[in-house]
Amino acid sequence: MAGTGLRAACGLVSAGLALGVAELVSVPVGAGSAPLSALGSTMVDHTPDGVREWAIDTFGTNDKSVLYLLMGVAALIVAACVGALERTARPVGSVVLGLFGIAAAWAAVERPAADWTWALPSVIGVAFAIVMLRWLIRRCDVAVSGGSPAQGSSPPKSAESVAAQVDRRQVVRGIAGVGVLAVAAGIAGRMLGASVRSVAAERAAVRLPTPPVPEAPVVPGADLRIPGLAPYLTPASDFYRIDTALTVPQVSTDGWSLRIHGMVDREIRLDYADLARRRPVERMVTLTCVSNPIGGDLIGNARWLGYRLDELIAEARPHPDADMVLSRSADGFTAGSPLAALTDGRDALLAVGMNGEPLPVEHGYPARLVVPGLYGYVSATKWVTELEITRFDRAQAYWTRRGWSARGPIKTGTRIDTPRGTVRAGAVTIAGVAWAQHRGIRAVEVQIDNGPWQSAHLADEPSIDTWRQWSFDWDAASGTHTIRARSTDGTGEVQTAEVADVIPDGASGYPSRTVRVG
Repeated sequence: MAGTGLRAACGLVSAGLALGVAELVSVPVGAGSAPLSALGSTMVDHTPDGVREWAIDTFGTNDKSVLYLLMGVAALIVAACVGALERTARPVGSVVLGLFGIAAAWAAVERPAADWTWALPSVIGVAFAIVMLRWLIRRCDVAVSGGSPAQGSSPPKSAESVAAQVDRRQVVRGIAGVGVLAVAAGIAGRMLGASVRSVAAERAAVRLPTPPVPEAPVVPGADLRIPGLAPYLTPASDFYRIDTALTVPQVSTDGWSLRIHGMVDREIRLDYADLARRRPVERMVTLTCVSNPIGGDLIGNARWLGYRLDELIAEARPHPDADMVLSRSADGFTAGSPLAALTDGRDALLAVGMNGEPLPVEHGYPARLVVPGLYGYVSATKWVTELEITRFDRAQAYWTRRGWSARGPIKTGTRIDTPRGTVRAGAVTIAGVAWAQHRGIRAVEVQIDNGPWQSAHLADEPSIDTWRQWSFDWDAASGTHTIRARSTDGTGEVQTAEVADVIPDGASGYPSRTVRVG
C-alpha cells in the first residue's frame, strides 16, 4: 500500500472512531447529540426550500435515508483527505478534525432541546480521533520513510528494507485494529441508545381508552376495492411520513405532558394519566402534506382516537384577541394553526391512537395533533408537548419563518391511481381519490385526451374530512391517450386548473396520466 493510501486509511479509521465514540457518549446525553444527527438536523433546518422539495419529490419518505447516505459519502472523502494531509511534523489533518468537532458540537448545542452537555459526544469523539490519528501517522511516517526501492529495481536485501516491511505490516494491523474498534463503538452506541431510549415496549403495553361512541365501520360503498386503487383506510405502515426529525423522538408516557399557555386566563398542564380520565372520540380524517405534488402520494386516511382540542383549549379560556395556536413538538418543531380551525366544531384532535392501535412512534407517539382541512405543516404536530395561544402577528412557526404561508388551508385535489402503463383495448376502469377536507367532494370529472369532461362514479362519503374514491368506465381505443381528472368540492367550487408549485401553500393543477392502449 502506497504512503498516501496508508495515510488516507489512517484518516478513515480515525474519523470512524470519532463517530463511534461519539455514539457511545451520546447514549446518556441524548439521541440528537451525536455528530451526524446534529449536523444532519442542522442541514435539514437550513436547506433551501427548492432543494428540500426536490428531495421530497425525488426520494419521497426516503429523503432522510438519502441524507444520511450523502453525509456518509462526504465523511469518507473528508476523512481520507484528513489522513492524506496529516504528517508527524505537520498536523493539518488533526486541525481539520478539530474544526469538524467544533462544528458538530455547535450544531448539537443549538438544537431546540439541547443543553451544553450535547457538545460532549463531538468533543470527546474527536479528541479520541486526533490522538489515534497522531499515533497512526507517526508509525506510518516511519514505515513510508523506511527506504522503498525505486521503480523498476529489485528490492535490496538489507536490514532497513526488512524493517520497513515489518513497519508497514504493523501500520496495517494498527489501522485494522482501530477500524474494528470504531465499528464496535458505533454499533454498541446505536444498540445501547436504541435499547435505553426506545419506547416500543411501552407502546406495545398501552391500552387505548374506548370511546363512548366508536366511529362507525367503513361502509362497503366507501371502498371500491378496485385493483390499483388506494384503500379507503391507509394502513399505518403505508402512511406517509414527512417531518424534520432526523432521529425519531422516543417520548415516554411517564414523562409526557401537554402544556396549554400563552394568551389564556388559566394555564393548564395535562399528563397522560389525565387524558385517561377524559372522554375520547374516534374520527376518520385524511391528512395531506403541503409538499404533495399534483397526483402525489403524500396523503393518507386513518381512523384517529383522541380528545377534542376545542374542549381542551376552552378550559384554558383564550383571550378574545388571540387567533393562533403555536404547537410545539418534543424535538422543538413548531406549527402555527388558526385558533378558529381548532375551536369551530370540526373534529380537531389531540390524537393518541391510529387505526385501532397506539400511535406508531414515527407518527407521533404518545400524542399528536390531527386537524381536518389544514395541511400538516401548520397543524399535524407529532410528539406534541405545548399549545401556546398567541397571535399570527406575534409568533412564527418553523415553516412560516422559511417563507411558507401562515394558515395552510388544504386545496381541492384529485389523484389518478389506475390504470398505469399499457392496457388492452376495450373496457378499462379509471379510478383514483379526491379530497377537500372539511368541505367534502361533490363531483369528479374525467377527460380523455382533449375531449369533454365526463362525470365519474363517486364512492360513498362517510365523512367530509376524508378523501373520496371515484371510478370511471372507459371504452379504450388503441393508441396513446392522456387522462386528466378534476374535482368539485362540497361548496361547489371546481378544482383550479392553474398550475402552482408546492411552495408556498401547496400545489395546484389537474393530475394527468399517459397510457398506451394496445
